[in-house]
Parts: sequence; structure tokens; C-alpha cells
Amino acid sequence: MSEAVTDILTYHKYIVDAVYDGADALDYARLGNYDGIILDIMMPKMSGIEVLSRLRHEGFRTPILLLTAKAEVEDKIQGLDAGADDYLAKPFEMGELLARVRAMLRRREEYTPDILSCGNISLNMQSFELSGNGQTFKLSRLEYRLMEQLMLNKGIYLSSEELLVNVWGYNSDAEIGAVWVYISYLRKRLLALNANVEIKAKRNIGYTLEEIT
Repeated sequence: MSEAVTDILTYHKYIVDAVYDGADALDYARLGNYDGIILDIMMPKMSGIEVLSRLRHEGFRTPILLLTAKAEVEDKIQGLDAGADDYLAKPFEMGELLARVRAMLRRREEYTPDILSCGNISLNMQSFELSGNGQTFKLSRLEYRLMEQLMLNKGIYLSSEELLVNVWGYNSDAEIGAVWVYISYLRKRLLALNANVEIKAKRNIGYTLEEIT
């Protein structure tokens, strides 16, 4: 089930870290800057309810969706009372899971629009298209994720290590060189769009997206 959920989310452009017990789930949630978390209630070492309760007690407000084989009303109530944003009983259709994830992410504390803009370019978060000056490029998954990070953090320098984690994920085997390669790809896209923004780099600090004045 974990592999199936990971595969379907990855196919739909999400970056996913999968763990296999409650203790690791708690550690990853504490250390990672996640947009959303999916927890199975029945996990080794620590239940999903316990992980959820600890995170909420520690002040984490990340949206959390509970998955469980239990469909009894009392289990649902317990999960929601512990701070879950939604609840989905197994077995479920992957289409429903995706719909629940989209709804959960729309309820994030900080609203993110469907289209991000900087200067004369825009990034469509539904179609994964980068547009400007009447031209449009369909970005690959990693190009899109990297541009999304830069546009969400305009004017803020992000280190190569931060970008590697946020774009490729904690469990990726990718190396720092991958960030440099995809930065180069995006620079070529911006040049082709005749964009009035550029990806600037500072040695030993990182990258940022800025308008050209």
C-alpha cells in the first residue's frame, strides 16, 4: 500500500518521503518542512494517532490525513479529535486519495495560488507550465519543483542543500550536482522566454530568483 500511494503521488508531481514505522514518521515530520502528511493509524513502534497527537502537542500545524483499515465511528472521532484534517478508511480508490490530498493542501495556513508570478513570467501549478511573452514551456517534474521553490521564495537565497531536499526529497540518491544541472536548465528556459527575471547565485550561499531592473 505504501508503495502504491508513493507511486501515485509521485506520478502526480508530488515529492514523497516514505517511512515504515511511527517513530520514523515522527522524526521525519519534526525535521522536514512538509506541505502535508499521510499517516496510517496502524504502524509499528508508534501508532498514527500517537504520532498525530505528539505533533499537535508540539505545535505542528501541517495538514495531516489519516489512513486506516478501521472504519468505526469512534476511531474516526478519535483521529479528528487528535487533530487530523481528514480521515480515509481502507480500502480506497486512488482517485479519492488524490482528491483528499488536494483538498487538504488547499486548507494550509498559508494559501498558495494556482499561478505564481515573478516579473513577466508565470508558473501554472496545475499544468506545470512556465509562461512569458506569449510563450509557454511544459516543465519536467524536477524543473517544475525547482522553479516552484524559487518562485515561492523570491528574493530569498536557498542553498543547494535546501533545494536538493525540497525538490528531490530526503530519500533521494541525487547529489548536489543535480541542483546545478537543473538550475542551468531553468536559466535556459528563462532566456528563451526573454524573461525579466534571473536566477542569481552567491558563492557558498545559494540561489534566488530576482527581477532584472
